[in-house]
Amino acid sequence: MAHRVPVCDAGGSKRTSRVRVAVRLRPYMEKQDDKGEGPCVRGLGSQSLEIINWRNSTETLQYQFDAFYGEQTTQQEVFMTSVKPILPHLLNGQNASVFAYGPTGAGKTHTMLGSQEQPGVIPRAVKEVFHLVRAQEKDADDWDYTIGMSYLEIYNEKVLDLLSPNTQDLPIREDKDRNILIPGLTHMPLSSLSDFQTHFIPASLNRTTASTKLNHRSSRSHAILLIKVVKSQRIAPHRQQTGKLYLVDLAGSEDNRRTGNQGLRLKESGAINLSLFTLSKVVDSLNTGGGRVPYRDSKLTRLLQDSLGGSAHSVMITNIAPEYKYYFDTFTALNFAAKSKLIVNRPFVRETVSSTAEVHKTGKRPRQEQGCGAAAEPQKKKLKDGRREEQEAAPGPAHQNSPTDSSVLDRLLALEKLMMGSPEKERLNLLKTVAESRKEIQQLKAKQKELEKKALAFKMLSLGQGKDEGVVTQSGKGAERLKDTDLFRTNLLPLHRKQSSAAKPKKQQAVVTPLQVSQVQPLQQCAVMCKSSPSSSKSKRQHSEILEGKENMGVKPCLSDSDWESRLDGSVLEQSRQKILQVLNSGSLKDLKALQLIGDKKAKLILGWREVHGQFTQVEDLQKVEGITAKRFSSFMKANILSAIGK
Repeated sequence: MAHRVPVCDAGGSKRTSRVRVAVRLRPYMEKQDDKGEGPCVRGLGSQSLEIINWRNSTETLQYQFDAFYGEQTTQQEVFMTSVKPILPHLLNGQNASVFAYGPTGAGKTHTMLGSQEQPGVIPRAVKEVFHLVRAQEKDADDWDYTIGMSYLEIYNEKVLDLLSPNTQDLPIREDKDRNILIPGLTHMPLSSLSDFQTHFIPASLNRTTASTKLNHRSSRSHAILLIKVVKSQRIAPHRQQTGKLYLVDLAGSEDNRRTGNQGLRLKESGAINLSLFTLSKVVDSLNTGGGRVPYRDSKLTRLLQDSLGGSAHSVMITNIAPEYKYYFDTFTALNFAAKSKLIVNRPFVRETVSSTAEVHKTGKRPRQEQGCGAAAEPQKKKLKDGRREEQEAAPGPAHQNSPTDSSVLDRLLALEKLMMGSPEKERLNLLKTVAESRKEIQQLKAKQKELEKKALAFKMLSLGQGKDEGVVTQSGKGAERLKDTDLFRTNLLPLHRKQSSAAKPKKQQAVVTPLQVSQVQPLQQCAVMCKSSPSSSKSKRQHSEILEGKENMGVKPCLSDSDWESRLDGSVLEQSRQKILQVLNSGSLKDLKALQLIGDKKAKLILGWREVHGQFTQVEDLQKVEGITAKRFSSFMKANILSAIGK
């Protein structure tokens, strides 16, 4: 029977394990920055670092972590100080996890895999696990150890088996003990480190990678290596402890504007960013103590459920880059790492005790196993089938002549008849109603024809007897028509529709008042001085008349995008440019937002650029701010200069 054994400290209370967070700074990948600005982040010690505050370049933000590894740190130092201390927990039936986090191109895969000369965390951790198992086998003769591995990737929210590349998307399940498992995932038993390398190296080549502008070999999926250690007792009570080691290489978050992703790369980037965003939501929910932690919103967080807020001893290695072009990615990664170190896990020992030992000890099967054994299900079915046969063969006398059963049966039959009969009755009634309606319609049509005939005869009688005789001879029924007209003879005047004495309402028409021509100042007094063009005097006079008419109507002449600067006076244009430059260099957030085409986001970006790079030397430097292209800059200048002149 599988059960959980809580891990307790020396005082007897349940032990908790906080997520350990280490930060590793990658060396410069380029010889020198384009602008020669130097690094944006630096270490202050073995556990602290600082990064420049983008809101104020004269200030820095400091972070404190469990470990900080500078540019000269080796792979051996990272493994010995952060990863090796959690590996002995595997042999005690507990879980452990190590995962690398950071933006694309920050060195996550190098930290986890490394190279042949500098192996990373994964080969060193597997080698250490084999070393620990061999040492335990020498000291303890009554325990057996088995080691196995599984290797998968999460690509576009699909779980793929790297040891068996032909498999499709695998499901993620949770057993009754709340352990996350993947049915159909290949589990490969291992006997030595060379055996591990034989399976792991070809499987790593199956992982999806591609080239982007920021990384020539960018991981397009999250890779998870699972090392499973099973410790079995040879003698009674035949206990079995299972420890799992999760080694996770996360794909980096990407800014598609800088990576230049398109098509399939863009779709992959969207899936990666979505899963990392869900991971951030899980961390926030664990820190705030919310009711529901959104583990199920992503397959990545579903698999990391045991590592974050679960029962594993977890280590997160955050990889960052020193260049200024990675500044905001580094800043976001450090904030995520600072939140992750507040997560507390509650590890326990996963132990299974043989059922035969408990039967000999207590004399009866444990309650949890009575319904889960393989032989218990057929016996239960046989008992249920036997009881049903007995009930059908010998029913009690109380059920044969029960008046309640007969009355209920009668009611059910009556209800069935009513349900079955009601549609037929409705159909017959509907047909009857339709027939009656048709009969009434025919009667009304016959009456209408009779009335039309009498009205026609009355009209002919009013026109004159001569005409009446002619009409009667044409119809062939003169005698009958005369008899009918005698019935309608009267001294009253013929009925005519009277003309209404009330005047018809006229259609309301819009009243247009003539334009009032206001006095306009002469063009020589305006701030805008237009250059003379070599056109004829007649075209000049027509152009001035059109401009005066538009000004009288409150409409300012619109200048085209190509020649609006050439139509303005040079001194006025230069004065407006200097005012805009002054606002860009010394204006507050409110002053920047007062400019045309500058919103809250653009104003904050301008402030950040000014604090990092200093003042703008010319207005054209505004194009160096992120998101302001040459076309947007041209529209910005036109809108602000014309609005300043209009004021």
